[in-house]
Order: sequence, then structure tokens, then C-alpha cells
Amino acid sequence: MRKFLPVVFLTSIIFSLSVLSFAMADEAAGQPATAPAVQSTQPAVPVAVQTPPASKVDSGDTAWMLISTALVMFMTPGLAFFYGGMVRRKNVLGTVMHSFIILCIVSITWVLWGYTLAFGPDHGGIIGGLDFFGLKGVGQTPSPYAPTIPAILYMMYQGMFAAITPALITGAFAERIKFSAVVIFTVLWATFVYSPVAHWVWGGGWIAKKGALDFAGGTVVHINSAVAALAAALLIGRRKGYMKEEMPPHNLPLTILGAAILWFGWFGFNAGSALTAGGLASVAFVTTNTATAAAALSWSLAEYIYRKKPTALGAASGAVAGLVAITPAAGFVSPMASIIIGAIAGIVCYVAVNLKPLFGYDDALDVVGVHGVGGFWGAMATGLFAWTAINSGGANGLFHGNPAQVKVQFIASISTIIYSFVVSLILFKLVDWTIGLRVKQDDEEIGLDLSQHGERGYHF
Repeated sequence: MRKFLPVVFLTSIIFSLSVLSFAMADEAAGQPATAPAVQSTQPAVPVAVQTPPASKVDSGDTAWMLISTALVMFMTPGLAFFYGGMVRRKNVLGTVMHSFIILCIVSITWVLWGYTLAFGPDHGGIIGGLDFFGLKGVGQTPSPYAPTIPAILYMMYQGMFAAITPALITGAFAERIKFSAVVIFTVLWATFVYSPVAHWVWGGGWIAKKGALDFAGGTVVHINSAVAALAAALLIGRRKGYMKEEMPPHNLPLTILGAAILWFGWFGFNAGSALTAGGLASVAFVTTNTATAAAALSWSLAEYIYRKKPTALGAASGAVAGLVAITPAAGFVSPMASIIIGAIAGIVCYVAVNLKPLFGYDDALDVVGVHGVGGFWGAMATGLFAWTAINSGGANGLFHGNPAQVKVQFIASISTIIYSFVVSLILFKLVDWTIGLRVKQDDEEIGLDLSQHGERGYHF
């Protein structure tokens, strides 16, 4: 533990500087630090709060959202490469296939029932109604959630979020799960976990009504998937030979390529969540980039302090940690705040990943350490740094005079953690009781590529 003291000290310095900088920022802006918070009456996002409702589709906003939808879709293949490079050579195809097939599955379930459960008319703040089942009534006219783009485009954009979220979970059980189990679990989890949580936060559910801020998916995507990943790791158990033999990444260039694709696609993920091609999207674009860079640098610095050598895998992991942390805050905080959010994310996620052996579970590709810890920090950081000068439809955070926002963010995060863990564990148990989760030991030894798909990733 002593080895981590310099890293913890560095985090404390960054956080202390953040408090000072935001006190100065309020003074410079002519806004007292104790100014009353402006509470949003809208869902946390997805409404582009800086754009008044329109009665017709805007071609510029539609073009931007078409591009953003494609960017978010491209993130799932990027995740496949990111994960694929980190596993052993015998499991690369099996790992890539998880992300690819999940994209296919959710693309169908989302248009049939996933979208209506998430964004249909609210029922008790818990779930959407079946009014939009099979996209009934979801057409080319503007969406109530995004009044300047067609409803069917908004549906598709949200569908790409729904696809990548269960794909994130697969990093926890990499190298040891049945392909059939992944298929069945994805259908169940997208229906009973993702859609309800998306409704709570973005579809007018109870979390949105409490005023929680989640611009692009800190709770819905990252905390949600990470908690499910933890449930999977605990239930499925460790890989054969875990902590007894070396299991190094087999192709780091592939992982770095995946991280770069994720970074690129994340502009659609975060800036696209403004739902308009305007100033708010521009701010989210900048905060996404700066937080990512800061996290990659701080992770590398932490590695240098702890191990004396910064690694390529560490820089890539740090970049993803920054992307995760800025996701809920991207359209609510300033670029200066995003640097602080990213820098702290890189350090705390690095520490979390390195503490994993103390707990004994096998989260193969560090979904919990990066997406769980990073997502939770990002949600709380939104409660610290949110500023109505950036987004008038949001709320001020602690550093701008509204300490209550931190409590709201905490309630939203903890509620998601509890619900996702319990229901995910039940769903994993259900799949295990029916078709089984884990491959046979012999199949695990020869690798998922041959045992599950009958082919090899490389022939040289």
C-alpha cells in the first residue's frame, strides 16, 4: 500500500487545486460562489436544453445526429479491438465476436421492445409503456426528446448506446464463457436492466425527476455495465491459472487501435448527446477531448511513479478512463473542469485496477476498475463541477453553490449499482441454471476461438 501513497498524494493536490480554481472561476464570472442553483425541470439529458422546442425537423441537427449515430455505432467495433488485443491469442476471435454479435442482437431487440421500455410514456417513474412497441408511432416527425430531429433517428441514436453497454460487460468474463450464454444474457439484460435504467435517467423516470445529471451515460452505461460485470466475475469465477501464470495481452497495437477508435467515436457519444449542432455540442466535444488526454497523462504519470515505466497499455487504459469519467459531465462542465475530472480519473482508475488482486475476483479486462470506478467518479464530479453558465438547463454543482447536487448524484449512482447488481446476478443465475455459463475446462484450455467458433484468429 505504501507504493500508492505518492499517487494518492498527487490526486489530493489535483483535487485541492480544483477547489481553488473554481472559487476563482466564480469570482471572475461575476457569480457569487453561493449563488442559488438553477434546477432543471427536464430529464437529465437527452433534451438539448439550449434549443427551444421546434415544430419541424432541422436539417443541420439531423445531419449531425446521423453522423453521431454512426460514430457511436463505430465504438462497438472499437471496443472489440480494445478487448481483443488484451486477451490471449487463443481467445481473440471469441472476444471480438462478443461485441459484434451483441451489436446485432440489440439492433433488433431495441426496435422491437427496448426503445419503448426506455422512452415510452412513463409508468410510475419506473418503466416506459408499450406504446412504441415495434416502433409504432416512431417516424419522421420530431421527437419529444429531441424536437429538431426525426423521432426514428433519436431512436437509432439511443439504440447504439443500448448496444455498446452490454458489450462492455464482456470484458469481465472474457476467455471463459459460452457463446450461447452471451447471446441469451444479452437479450435478458438489455430488456430487464438497460431499458429500465435508461428510462429512470433519460426517459422521464424517477432519477430524472430528482434532478440527477447524466449527460451521456455515466450511470446508464458505465456504472450499469460495470456492476453487471462484477456480478459476472463473482459468479463465473476465475480463469484457469489466474494469478498463477502470466496472461499478458497478445496484441497491444490492436488494443491501442481500439482505444483510438473509442476516442474518435466518443465525440458522437458525448457531443451527440446535445442532440443539436450548436454550442452545447461544441462544449461537450472539447471537454471530451481534454478529459481523455488528461487521464491518459495522469495514468502514465502514476505508472511512472509506481513502476518507473509508463506503458502503452496504461496510456490506452487511461484514455478510456477519461472518456468514461467525462461522459456524465460533458455537457455540464467547463473545459478547465474536464481537465481536472480526467486527471483524477486516470489516477483513481489506475489505483483501482492495481488493487483488484486484493479482492480476489477475476475481472479479466478491468471493467470494474475503469468503467465502474471511472463512471462513479464522473457522476460525482458532475455534482461538483456542473455549472449553469455552461448549460442553463442543468444545475449548479457544489463548486458553484449547490452542494445538494452531490447528494442527488450519489443517490442516482447507488440506486443504479444496487438494481443492476441484483438483477444482473439473477439473470446470470438463470442462464447458468438453464444452459450453463462457463465452458468446459478443456474448451477453456484450447481457447474460445476453436471451442466456440471452430476457427483461429491468426494463421502464421
